[in-house]
Amino acid sequence: MLIKIVISVFCSILLFSTAKALTPAEVQAYRLAADRGDAAAQSTLGTLYEKGQNVRQDYAEAIKWYHLAADKGNVSALYNLGMLHAEGRGVPQNYVEAVKWFRLAADKGDAAAQSNLGKLYEKGKGVRQDNTEAVKWYTLAADQGYAAAQYILGSFYANGNGVRQDKSVAKEWYGKSCDNGIQEGCDKYRELKEKGF
Repeated sequence: MLIKIVISVFCSILLFSTAKALTPAEVQAYRLAADRGDAAAQSTLGTLYEKGQNVRQDYAEAIKWYHLAADKGNVSALYNLGMLHAEGRGVPQNYVEAVKWFRLAADKGDAAAQSNLGKLYEKGKGVRQDNTEAVKWYTLAADQGYAAAQYILGSFYANGNGVRQDKSVAKEWYGKSCDNGIQEGCDKYRELKEKGF
């Protein structure tokens, strides 16, 4: 049990350092942990294959590792499978499948998946178009501090999409997105403030 915990912690540490080039020994450590069933290592190995980072890019191999990790409930793998299906990378573009994977990740609290699910409801891709449902998912993401969802909610409230139009609430969401680094949110916040909202 201790070995499994150590491997999992090692993989988690490496997960956050994958922006730099990995050594062959580090890639091998992922592979060994993934072969032993560690979901975090499987997901990370999927990412390495998807991006072609320290291994040859291979979407089929990435999808294989993502599926193994997703079967264990790994949120990153669930989200990444949603992205691959939404963008048609390594698989035919399929919004219904994207919705399935994003919903699984969103139900586990993943803010990016919640926001993407909101976008699919907003656009009617893979699901019936429904701004009210979009607002629900954007709000879940925004409440976690997800800046893109905060900005989109500002737009929804400013224009009355899926909610009653309320420029004061729009200003609040724009302000939150601004605080989280979205310049357009700062601009919209300032515009509404200048108009007295």
